[in-house]
Amino acid sequence: MEIVVFGAGSLGSLVGALLARGDVHDVTLVGRAAHVEAIRRDGLRVSGIENFVVRPDATTDGTGLAADLALVTVKAFDTDSAARELRTGSFRAVCSLQNGMGNEEILADALDCPILGGTTSYGAVREAPGEVAWNGAGDLVVGPWAPRDCDGVADEVVEAFREADVDAERVDADGIRERLWEKLAVNAAVNPTTALARVENGALAAPPAADLVEPIAREVAATARAIGVDLDADATVGAIEAVVDDTADNESSMRQDVGRGRRTEIDVINGYVVERAREAGIAVPTNRTLWTLIRAWEAGRGLGDGAADADGGATGPDGA
Repeated sequence: MEIVVFGAGSLGSLVGALLARGDVHDVTLVGRAAHVEAIRRDGLRVSGIENFVVRPDATTDGTGLAADLALVTVKAFDTDSAARELRTGSFRAVCSLQNGMGNEEILADALDCPILGGTTSYGAVREAPGEVAWNGAGDLVVGPWAPRDCDGVADEVVEAFREADVDAERVDADGIRERLWEKLAVNAAVNPTTALARVENGALAAPPAADLVEPIAREVAATARAIGVDLDADATVGAIEAVVDDTADNESSMRQDVGRGRRTEIDVINGYVVERAREAGIAVPTNRTLWTLIRAWEAGRGLGDGAADADGGATGPDGA
């Protein structure tokens, strides 16, 4: 299969490298200049759980590409611009493997092909140009987003991952929405808490940080149910606790962003919960507090759209 990975950051580089192993698929990575130049010169080096080097194609230009599949792995606030570039090419299907919610709707509005939702718990850190550390194995789930009945395409994408020895599961349209909301709950609990406290994920396994897990989970689950997604609150608490245990020594992506003075994805994580809850008339004070604190940090550094007031709801991805 011909596959474009649009966004060769940490996760995109790892996924692209896994798909490129064994020359099963023709993989093209779209990334920043220094990373692309290093891959073209020396290949993409993976270390950690496994150590290997692959040599996928790499480019800084995401326009005019053609492939069977495009995997979107950019930060959520870049989804708009990614969609505009992808629209200049031709793809049989496009699948988001991004954090947060709302990415699939943006892609579906912009592109004339089946859109798939995806979620993965693989952990990666891009350590240097041309190098990515694989620090967490996990699951990968894909399902139809728009149209809701494009199950056949989702099956082909899952099979492509399996051909590259990546364990993947296909779920239906309802299933992928439930999985994405569950992942949203995990991110809503782990990311801002670890970013604000400057701790590893494992800190959420014990008080005082652990005291935030249940209220965050129950707020997210209540919001999901209010918009028709069947998310059990107790199961959501358990899902967060499981991820915390499995990734105890890891730094969350938001902690990394804050540590490097970069804009975060808070608007499409806790901010998305706040906005959907506002529309449904549900109070989500814990998520609102975390969203406001991270946005205040961003505003103080001129990052993102920190001028919006807390009662106005979260802003979505702006393509910056």
